[in-house]
Amino acid sequence: MALIVHKYGGTSMGSTERIRNVARRVAKWHKAGHQMVVVPSAMSGETNRLLGLAKELAPAKPGKAHGRELDMLASTGEQASSALLAIALQAEGMDAVSYAGWQGPIKTNDAYTKARIESIDDARVRADLEAGKVVIVTGFQGIDGDGNITTLGRGGSDTSAVAVAAALKAAECLIYTDVDGVYTTDPRVVPEARRLLRVSFEEMLEMASMGSKVLQIRSVEFAGKYQVPLRVLSSFTPWDIDLAEEAASGTLITFEEDEQMEQAVVSGIAFNRDEAKVSVLGVPDKPGIAAQILGAVADANIEVDVIIQNLSKDGKTDFSFTVHRNDYQKTLDLLKAQVVPALGAADVVGDNRICKVSIVGIGMRSHVGVASRMFRCLSNEGINIQMISTSEIKTSVVIDEKYMELAVRALHREFDLDRTADTISA
Repeated sequence: MALIVHKYGGTSMGSTERIRNVARRVAKWHKAGHQMVVVPSAMSGETNRLLGLAKELAPAKPGKAHGRELDMLASTGEQASSALLAIALQAEGMDAVSYAGWQGPIKTNDAYTKARIESIDDARVRADLEAGKVVIVTGFQGIDGDGNITTLGRGGSDTSAVAVAAALKAAECLIYTDVDGVYTTDPRVVPEARRLLRVSFEEMLEMASMGSKVLQIRSVEFAGKYQVPLRVLSSFTPWDIDLAEEAASGTLITFEEDEQMEQAVVSGIAFNRDEAKVSVLGVPDKPGIAAQILGAVADANIEVDVIIQNLSKDGKTDFSFTVHRNDYQKTLDLLKAQVVPALGAADVVGDNRICKVSIVGIGMRSHVGVASRMFRCLSNEGINIQMISTSEIKTSVVIDEKYMELAVRALHREFDLDRTADTISA
């Protein structure tokens, strides 16, 4: 008997019939002798519907109190789907019980709408598992030190599932979604994209951070940190598929780099449309300037991605960085109100029509010239690079948004990702 965690996305929970199929699938695993914990998302579209209502009623300048109420509201979507799944499991003859994240409890900080998990008390869940129950825990939510409901940000159910799996020391965490695994890039952009049979945690972490929407980045961080075996697979296979076949399907996110994986220089192309660039112009070129600019941004709970600083001229320099597009206007307003006057900078300008495209692969460690090959490929397509960011196993470029799909298709061809049959499925 193994303890297994299943996570189901919003599409998988999108109707009563789909919830019934999820219940049948979970019941199949339970009847095979496994202890089962299930982490469902809200039904597809429900969180957007709730937040849309809140947007209509929101104050002109929302503050922290508004964030608290957004979390109070958004958390109800997962509570509804969890209760419905428990009812469906009971109809399948299973002894099932659902808990909200705060009933576990899953304890978080108080960064409303994007809280971070601090600890999980697993005693209640373990007692139910020992009693033979299937336990459903709401994804996406927890509770802060003052007893307020918090949410983990969009895609937070992945993080909840992996965190629960880590706390329970689960044998495996299976992420069921509307795709059948991790692809070399988005098949909607490149029809020739192929499914990876396996990918390293390092590569998956880079792909998630660079825009791959298959897994939320924090879920991959958790899985890698706590060594949680992770598999991404489809919830739209028949629920009564052979258990052994199902358990070996999808994409396995592995801890070790095997010889097969080493054969691919680049494993995937990730991209992110949700980027915006902000530039602080005419900044005094002296120590501490970057800290002053980015410190103010961090204090506003805004995440910064790519950062560049231009060469100094006449004691002045330009400082540019990217943020999520949703934080673009907030960042501009903050810099104009606080940073520009304090530093004596000339101006703040921005561009919210850029995107980031990245090549990712552990094979880049042992191969030279990969970045230059990427740059040459983009140059041949007439695509101008605005910013560059690198790590040991990835190279990212910021380009004009209108060239994104062209860049992804060109790079996919350049690195033969439609033909690397040794590392991907046919």
